[in-house]
Amino acid sequence: MSELGARASGQGRIFQTSGDQYIQEHHHHYDAGTGPLFGREVVSAATVTGPAAPDSVRMPLVGRAPGVLRNREELREVLGAAVAGPGGDIHVVHGMGGCGKTALAYWLFTSALRDHGRVGFWVNASERMSLRAGMLAVAGDRGAAPGELAAASAGQRAAADLVWQHLDRSADPWLLVLDNADDPTVLEDGAWLRASGRGVVLVTTRHATSPLWRTPGAARHPLGVLPLDDAAQVLCDLAPDAGDLTSARKVAERLGRLPLALTLAGSHLAHQLLESWSMDEYDRKLGEESTAIVDGGASGYGGGTSRHLVGRTWQLSLDTLAAQGAPEATTLLRLLSFLAADPVPLSALAPLARGEIVAEGLEPALTPGKLEPALRALLDHSLAELVEADGERCVRAHGVLLDSVGAGVPEGQRAVLAEVAAELLETALPEKGAEPGAMSRLGVLAPHARELLEKAPGERTVALAVRTVRQVFDSGDFAAALELAPGVARQSEAVVGPEHPLALEARHVEAWALTRMGRYSESEALHRSVLGTRELVLGPDHPDTLSSCFGLTWPLYLADRGEEAERFIRRALDGQRRVLGEESPEALYTWANLLEMLPHVGKGQELASEAEACLRVCERALPPDHRTTLIARHGYTDGLRVLGRCEEAEPLARRVLDDFIRLQGPDHPVSLAALSLVARIAHGLRRFDEAVATLEEVIARRERVLGAEHPFIVDNRRWLTEWQAEARP
Repeated sequence: MSELGARASGQGRIFQTSGDQYIQEHHHHYDAGTGPLFGREVVSAATVTGPAAPDSVRMPLVGRAPGVLRNREELREVLGAAVAGPGGDIHVVHGMGGCGKTALAYWLFTSALRDHGRVGFWVNASERMSLRAGMLAVAGDRGAAPGELAAASAGQRAAADLVWQHLDRSADPWLLVLDNADDPTVLEDGAWLRASGRGVVLVTTRHATSPLWRTPGAARHPLGVLPLDDAAQVLCDLAPDAGDLTSARKVAERLGRLPLALTLAGSHLAHQLLESWSMDEYDRKLGEESTAIVDGGASGYGGGTSRHLVGRTWQLSLDTLAAQGAPEATTLLRLLSFLAADPVPLSALAPLARGEIVAEGLEPALTPGKLEPALRALLDHSLAELVEADGERCVRAHGVLLDSVGAGVPEGQRAVLAEVAAELLETALPEKGAEPGAMSRLGVLAPHARELLEKAPGERTVALAVRTVRQVFDSGDFAAALELAPGVARQSEAVVGPEHPLALEARHVEAWALTRMGRYSESEALHRSVLGTRELVLGPDHPDTLSSCFGLTWPLYLADRGEEAERFIRRALDGQRRVLGEESPEALYTWANLLEMLPHVGKGQELASEAEACLRVCERALPPDHRTTLIARHGYTDGLRVLGRCEEAEPLARRVLDDFIRLQGPDHPVSLAALSLVARIAHGLRRFDEAVATLEEVIARRERVLGAEHPFIVDNRRWLTEWQAEARP
């Protein structure tokens, strides 16, 4: 579980809710007035009580489990036998939200480690980005090299294959918990769900009938609500002084015997400060508010039923906060309900706390001075938790809570809340060209932009989501961009129409991501579709149309259709110079990329003059060490090699290699491309031993970074065989 950064003064409490049902209480005592949530102070891990985990995937993402796990004996016997056995099993526990799947997984996780000597891994499988990040962390735990992980993160090798390769080779037997896999396609896309003789896989999900659960070796186990007596006993375990078993039965029945609802109700009863409701009073309060929560359990709406049912319990906590003078907690929770059930950086909320963003029209009003007390109230009443994500302090509320709160937002407040959420995200996104540290925040912010588009569709949220996808792609995380782009494009088309510039930009980014992932035919088809629409709607010389021409260049060029590629890149270059200016960044970038193509399309005689002119303008118009300038140097140097001018190319190639290593690191793909160029130049100079040794280094490093089956490696191995034959006397 992520370490908490929250602080309580005096005898205050912080209640954390995570997973599906259990609540963990932490006590942090500080002097009054210390530790502002929105100040610059960052609480280090050393200030948090409890041992620090070496990796979050080695810790169950749940709160404190109950002393006795009520009911479930038969299923526990089956799962216990699995972790006691040799491995190779997949077990899928399915049921409605809040029915105790995560608690059962926690019990099995603890048993596997304590009683059976297994290593335990716990991964949040609720959405693609968290699954991918968690599984790559598992691979790192099992010995994957940093270069391998970087390549998988950038989409340059198959991430799932890398993870399972290291799990299959694990020296220790293991248990892997894939928790909250409520969308089976998250596991299915990329083939993340596999069996291994070295371990046992446990999946928890709300989806009962997915074909994925029929994977060979998988066993399905339904999990429902508790029997009435066991449900009542859960309340008595948590709040023994609030009432007897008879009273607990009434509350349990009214709450639908759902473990999550029971646990939160028991925690509420056990930790009251200003009021002391008994179970009978709690039951009466539920009755006065509404019995719709219980009725919802019979509505047959699946997972949504549990959200509404649990929502009544959380609403009681919000009502209590309002009665205690913190009605703004409801407004804050409503605002969070427009975002994803992922960590929200406190820095994203800070402009609201500082008054830089004015939230007019919210009821109750959320003024700058009220935001921090509202957040503290949510933390104190287990309605949110503080976590750390990518080095940022964040607030996170449970997805079931957010869904139920979101469903109850008054219609007149929805537009206002959506506007505030959009402005917060727009402010939080890094500016174009920001430092790598700022760009790393995209992984935390991207799910919220996508969720806001779904919950509040409009041109502003479309623009925000498309901007976010573009920035994810520009950061180099091509796999993540390809995961995000199709959904954002579909939603954008539904909101603004398929011919709107924003929808076309979303498809344009998707096409680029397909290119980077090596899916050239799909990329070409999508680029052509976008280009055709942009020509029709925007005109042939619009900058977006010219951008599509440049994008189409690359799937053609990489598929060895150089002449056709050249026609499109020259059209892009001529148009950008005419429309945007000779020295515009767009025109210079296109020009730099053209240099690489010239010798390959029979125009090597143009290389020297084009390269000299291009580099002169780049060095004058762009900052030192600009990526466009380095690309131009690399393209020119490779062109010299193709033209047989290897002696002239050699010092330039070594300079390019040094620059890329200095700026990107030795294992970055562009650095390895530069090293490959050095090897090919050595071969051209007939220094065969040097060429073979350098190429062997390229292959070894590329295999670590890109994977053994990458097309570059296939070519490199073929060259190596040929060069070794040439090196023999």
